[in-house]
Amino acid sequence: ILVTGPTGSGKTTTLYSALNHINEPGKNIVTIEDPVEYQMKGINQIQIKPGIGLNFASCLRTVLRQDPDIIMIGEIRDLETLENAVKASLTGHLVLSTIHTNDAPGVIYRLIHMGLEPYLIVACLSLVVAQRLIRRICQDCKEKITLSESARKGLEARLGTDLSHMSFYKGAGCPECDESGYRGRVGVYEFFPITEQIKKTILEGASEQELKKLAVKLGMKDLLHSGLEKVNKGLSTVEEVLKVSFIEKGL
Repeated sequence: ILVTGPTGSGKTTTLYSALNHINEPGKNIVTIEDPVEYQMKGINQIQIKPGIGLNFASCLRTVLRQDPDIIMIGEIRDLETLENAVKASLTGHLVLSTIHTNDAPGVIYRLIHMGLEPYLIVACLSLVVAQRLIRRICQDCKEKITLSESARKGLEARLGTDLSHMSFYKGAGCPECDESGYRGRVGVYEFFPITEQIKKTILEGASEQELKKLAVKLGMKDLLHSGLEKVNKGLSTVEEVLKVSFIEKGL
């Protein structure tokens, strides 16, 4: 399982949450991190120290000799770490890690670019999660707003999606949020399960755009539409969603 997103998008928090969910007595869970961000009970956590030869790849080789059930690798940074992670997965271990791409389908092409053969990708990868953090509307001063017809049409043209069914909100500003209208953050997620049809398409050499179109057709909610759900629920604003959906770049 790979979680993708830029630095500061909450990837490590997501992995820790997953480990907490599946942690139980009798399971040998090992993490390899840089650095260890939270101490977790019942989990063996290792911090890498490249200066003395303890990098992700060397630590992973050692961990595999300790009969782990689940391994979390802080980040896939190079081919050696990637190959060892694949080896661990193919020998029956659940492996969780992070990587940097714009969206979930893009992970496939990042792995290929790093040197991993497509047949190994489909053999070991089961799920990719892309995520971003956007500012949450302050719930103490939240108010519903009405977009003018021209503003809504302009947004629809920009986003390429129908907004007629949506509700929009903003934070008016209050002492609780220092008059900013925002307080806290909320996650926006893109879940990309590697189904049999997706595997077949990867092996056929489909382009990144073709793979993304297929994923959406099969039910994947991309970052844009995941973000718009948060807007409709009054959790954030369209402006925040635009920052993470790559509409501005035409991606």
